[in-house]
Amino acid sequence: MYFIDKLSHGPTLITVPVKNTQAVTILVFVKAGSRYEDKRINGVAHFIEHMMFKGTKKRPANLLIARELDALGAEYNAFTAKDITAYWIKLDKRFLSLGLEIISDILFHSLFDPKEFTREKGVIIEEIKMYEDNPLIYIDNLFEQTLYGNCPLGRLISGEIKNIENLTHRDLLNFKERHYLLSNMTVIIAGQIYRPKIKKMINQYFCRSLKANHGLSFKKYISRRQKSPNLKILSKPSQQIQLALGFPAYSYTHRDLETLNLLSIILGGNMSSRLFTEVRVKRGLAYSIRTESTAYQDTGNFVVTAGVDAKNAIEAIQVILNELKKIKKEGVTAEELKRAKTFFEGKLSLNLEDSANLAAWYGRQQALIGKILTPANKIKQIQKINLRAVKRVANDIFQYQKLNLAIIGALKKSSRLLSLLNNGL
Repeated sequence: MYFIDKLSHGPTLITVPVKNTQAVTILVFVKAGSRYEDKRINGVAHFIEHMMFKGTKKRPANLLIARELDALGAEYNAFTAKDITAYWIKLDKRFLSLGLEIISDILFHSLFDPKEFTREKGVIIEEIKMYEDNPLIYIDNLFEQTLYGNCPLGRLISGEIKNIENLTHRDLLNFKERHYLLSNMTVIIAGQIYRPKIKKMINQYFCRSLKANHGLSFKKYISRRQKSPNLKILSKPSQQIQLALGFPAYSYTHRDLETLNLLSIILGGNMSSRLFTEVRVKRGLAYSIRTESTAYQDTGNFVVTAGVDAKNAIEAIQVILNELKKIKKEGVTAEELKRAKTFFEGKLSLNLEDSANLAAWYGRQQALIGKILTPANKIKQIQKINLRAVKRVANDIFQYQKLNLAIIGALKKSSRLLSLLNNGL
């Protein structure tokens, strides 16, 4: 059960009452992710997230914010994605009012001190270097660069180092003024709560005479026309290479998104999946291999990622392509589909035991789609998917001319690799 209230002079409020828990999660989604940036200021949304915790008028230092939340035993953080930026606090229900006051203070009264801005540049540059030096993490970024090219979805959320060096204090303030509007915010409270009391608190801490106009929208992604596979290799000296092989796929609202999610589970979603069995168990080519379906508001992607020894890379790619080809031709079995559905249901139940995940479930749908499916409705949707639909989606997604491969490690572009991609599907 959940409730939506669109407050005058305030954000959209979602309350999700949960019995038998002492924890409450406060989550604020702001439609201000990295895809709202132009190329010159790429990285500004992530930079703003960092600056929000550097001090407010009431708590003029980072230590004062951290000390007050730590004294409550709270968990708290923020993250920037391509479509949203989020701020959250999870704490004992007794401290809910104080938690709301603190997170509203951070959002509306952060100082954005110029000295802190200059100092934080160095922190963010080191963060970028850390991710670039970790192929296991950076491969996802490289894959989306390969797939989406030079558009916002293809750029780093953190921005490139050169971008961060060139960002100005005014760039941050301008972006914040354009996007951190009440109309762009969704506040979700999940836990053992009393809704009328929550509405009173939100009116007290969030409703104010700020700009009522809507934030600027992002530029919709225009699909790139591919006639043959895209290949990008980031050469690094290493014993293991990371590879990501994938395709453009479906948006949040596409009718076949859940079918693709089930297909992802069957191919590489768990330790009994096809790719895990073929690549790791039978051939010993990789320690980790997984599949993932990522959805945005206007597009999405499907990707297989794996870490393999450089000498086994060609064989691993061949096995992956063979499995994709096989599922296109033969589809999946009734037993595989049944197991994927029960796996999805089981994982969903476990995830939603946590108030933070519950808040994210409802909030993300409202913020990005404007329509909410309850977990029960989602399961009903999943149960309706049949074998024909899975095979149809496999043939729709796994196409030769849509294939994209990103590689990090000591592997060179070779005629054998190019031939494999050109003939793989």
